Amino acid sequence: MSPFQLLFLTVFLVSGFSLSSSRSNNVSIPDDGHISLTRSPLEASCPLNFDSLRKLVHESPPRPVLTDMPSQCKGMFRAVLVLRAEYLRTNGYFLPPPDTTEACWQSFRSLISEFIKGFDIQTSCGDYPESMSETCYNITSQAEFESRIPAQKMQEIWNYCNQSLDTNSACDSCTSKLSSLGDYYSQVPGTGNVSVCTGYASMYAAAIVNHLGPTDRATMRCLFALSFPSKPSGFKPHKIIFWAVLSGSVILGILGAITAVWFCWTRSKKSEGKKLLVLVRYETSSEFGSGLYARGSNPVRFKFQEIKEATRNFSVENIIGKGAYGNVYKGIFPDGTEVAFKRFKNCSVACDASFKHEVEVIASIRHVNLVALRGYCTKTLPMEGHQRIIVCDLLHNGSLHDHLFTISGATTKLSWPIRLKIALGTARGLAYLHYGLQPAIIHRDIKASNILLDEEFEPQVADFGLAKFNYEGTTHLTTKVAGTLGYVAPEYVLYGKLSKKSDVYSFGVVLLELLSGKKAYQTIERKNVLLTDWAWGLVNEGRALDVIDQKIPEMLMPELMKQYVLIAALCVHPIVEARPTMDQIVKILETDFSINHKVPPGAYAASPSRDVIDFSSDSMKSSPTTDESNPSVMLIVE
Repeated sequence: MSPFQLLFLTVFLVSGFSLSSSRSNNVSIPDDGHISLTRSPLEASCPLNFDSLRKLVHESPPRPVLTDMPSQCKGMFRAVLVLRAEYLRTNGYFLPPPDTTEACWQSFRSLISEFIKGFDIQTSCGDYPESMSETCYNITSQAEFESRIPAQKMQEIWNYCNQSLDTNSACDSCTSKLSSLGDYYSQVPGTGNVSVCTGYASMYAAAIVNHLGPTDRATMRCLFALSFPSKPSGFKPHKIIFWAVLSGSVILGILGAITAVWFCWTRSKKSEGKKLLVLVRYETSSEFGSGLYARGSNPVRFKFQEIKEATRNFSVENIIGKGAYGNVYKGIFPDGTEVAFKRFKNCSVACDASFKHEVEVIASIRHVNLVALRGYCTKTLPMEGHQRIIVCDLLHNGSLHDHLFTISGATTKLSWPIRLKIALGTARGLAYLHYGLQPAIIHRDIKASNILLDEEFEPQVADFGLAKFNYEGTTHLTTKVAGTLGYVAPEYVLYGKLSKKSDVYSFGVVLLELLSGKKAYQTIERKNVLLTDWAWGLVNEGRALDVIDQKIPEMLMPELMKQYVLIAALCVHPIVEARPTMDQIVKILETDFSINHKVPPGAYAASPSRDVIDFSSDSMKSSPTTDESNPSVMLIVE
């Protein structure tokens, strides 16, 4: 092909791309550069305003090809929250009239097909018209939402969210205040999809509180995890073509076309590398969780010297926790910020790349029941060897383990309502890890010492050092066994099979600890005793209430307390399929539940050949014990 033919083809392709793009999207571009949008008949019957969202898309750079369909689908549905927030801003309601739901869904379907040519959200992501009208505990209006939030909390939202959210600090300040609203939704009886509650606070903050409105780019990025980057100001292909034709200057047209083609080519290469849809900056799902979250904060890479000074050279006095994988230190930065540092043992440079990737993913998560990860540090030192450290928020009320087993007299201070609050918050955090993210995160080390408490005993799940990613469609992972004795699920110990139900098992052990006040694993009379063995024995004998520590203040009626024991027993069931999922556990703990069937017997059933053992000073007895002759326990110990 001659140089003249190449230049002619370049001009032709650029011209054709620009004109076809304008026609196919029903966008006319007059001389003044303003975009005119034409509404379809379906949009005319739907009260949601699609124009602002359409304008943002057309003002954004070209969208790359979809590569991660499940994540992209979830991201597209987050755009529905923006549409509903705009409706809330103008009409005072969180959802359009019910009789317009189908029209709104079809309009949104059409809008997505404009964004991505040939893509049908209904066939690719599912038929989900109810996304236009789902409610949180039947809250439909601004007034109903405000009536459930205390005035002090509402004032905090206004103080921190009524500003531009274009910086990480501003965004984090706002979302942290929003995350504290989760518990207020469930205090008033109601029905509806609880998962939608996650988006209600974001919609309210964007529509009512923030003066820039829900379609502001920074607001969408912070509160809805949607990114609509602006086109570079110099990139205006329609104007280049217009002036080239108008002036008749072949040279100007050729140069402009070559520049545009080069620019598009370089951007497309970058887009292929990122493999992200421009509509979705983050791969977070808003489908689950009554706690609020946001994604978008990048982890800070701290200097080793900074951490060394903050911990007073890793002073023994600064150690606040120890584990098989490293020590946890408290520290203070020069600005007075108190944080926690986890310093891992036996590290090598070889795994730094995967470590950094996991830190970046985990640091982007914000949930009221998950400890926020601030950053990390990796460095090889001549004497100390390779260092790997993560930096987290510091909670001053210690861990659940401290209050149950360490602090003198603390067990009498934890009333049942507080214990239930801790259990529910922990369940919400785990459910978000399992069902609110893509890929899902399996914690692998849920235990009492990894459940930290704030001043109001709101729990936060900590220590993602053992976390593993579970990609959609994967039933389980086969991996080297890691975890803490007494909390590890039997299928993980015996076969190395890790799944979400492994976390469920560990949560069940924590719930048994809350109910009984006993540790997950103890050595009594030179015999190894698992709390799960002991509890299962009592349940199978029909003595579920004997699991409960009778000294716990403010307990409920015995029949209700028995239900919590049965839930814990199901969570630690040796058969994986018999365990509930974390989202089911959240729903059970959030409502007045009833388990009408008897818990099925499992592998921990009492055996006549086993000795009766005294587990407590008040002579609570049980047949099943675990000693050196038990092969499963020997595997756990090893």
